[in-house]
Amino acid sequence: MKEELQKVILAAREEIMQCRSLHDLMLLKSRYTGKKSVLNGFMKKLGHLDPKERPTFGKTVNLAKEALVELLTQQENTIKEAQYNHALASQRIDLTMPGRRQDRGSLHPVTLARREIEDIFVSLGFDVAEGRDIEDEFHNFDALNTPKDHPARDLSDTFYVGGDVLLRTQTSTVQIRTMENYAPPIRIIAPGRCYRNDNDASHSPAFHQVEALVVDKGVTFADLKDMLNVFVKKMFGDEIRSRIRPHFFPFTEPSAEIDMLCVNCRGKGCNICKGSGWLEMGGAGMVDPHVFEMLGIDPEIYTGYAFGLGIDRIAMLKYNIPDMRLLFENDIRFLKQF
Repeated sequence: MKEELQKVILAAREEIMQCRSLHDLMLLKSRYTGKKSVLNGFMKKLGHLDPKERPTFGKTVNLAKEALVELLTQQENTIKEAQYNHALASQRIDLTMPGRRQDRGSLHPVTLARREIEDIFVSLGFDVAEGRDIEDEFHNFDALNTPKDHPARDLSDTFYVGGDVLLRTQTSTVQIRTMENYAPPIRIIAPGRCYRNDNDASHSPAFHQVEALVVDKGVTFADLKDMLNVFVKKMFGDEIRSRIRPHFFPFTEPSAEIDMLCVNCRGKGCNICKGSGWLEMGGAGMVDPHVFEMLGIDPEIYTGYAFGLGIDRIAMLKYNIPDMRLLFENDIRFLKQF
């Protein structure tokens, strides 16, 4: 049995020294030193020995077991150190290398245009008012003097949520709610997102608009024209001027379309302005007296003007963007230019 024990110890030492993984080492530990190990098997054979030899052989088995446990511990430390050194080598960072460049973010061109518009009108004495995106038909159509059979109310033009609830088609709803809740004088702009069932190179189903409203005693059409001209010059430069053309809107009477001198050709005619030298900006006019009456404002005392401009359109003209869809495609190459 002594010779057999010696062979087992030699084999165990050789296997332990050649082991290179903690998993395999734990298997060897269980095989040679566990409860059902080879060495414990020798202890069970003590009964076959001469009583005088049992103490000596039992001591030899225990010493062999202690030696193997120590050898297992040493090999475990060796393997762990080797794994640690490998991890250091494979995950090493060269501190002398330049760091990764962090790209700087920027504001979206629509946000840039909106902030500049707000700054201009605030400097002219306007307050900024905001409202809800989901509206009812009264504030979106009825209070704006829009007939029940007007095409703008059709499903082909307007996104209805259900019943008379819809996604606002214009920020004029903010003007209505302002006149409902505040007495004149009123001097506000209402920037925000609007929704219409339209989508092409110059229209988007979700677009941005800014509307202005001034209500006070003695407000005239000349005040409206002057304000539009001041805004255009502040936004696009002193050489750019605006003009108005007769038009019709249910909310205003008289009504007008707003044009500005083409920022590309300065009135000479080009493909952007289709040879006219002018670019359409939006609608404007004097607030219809019937609208005042619906909202409890005396039209015999107060007059007012309102106009609406497309922020997306202004951003396209300001930054020479050829297609409105570029504003919403989130192409990083496009956005990095701003």
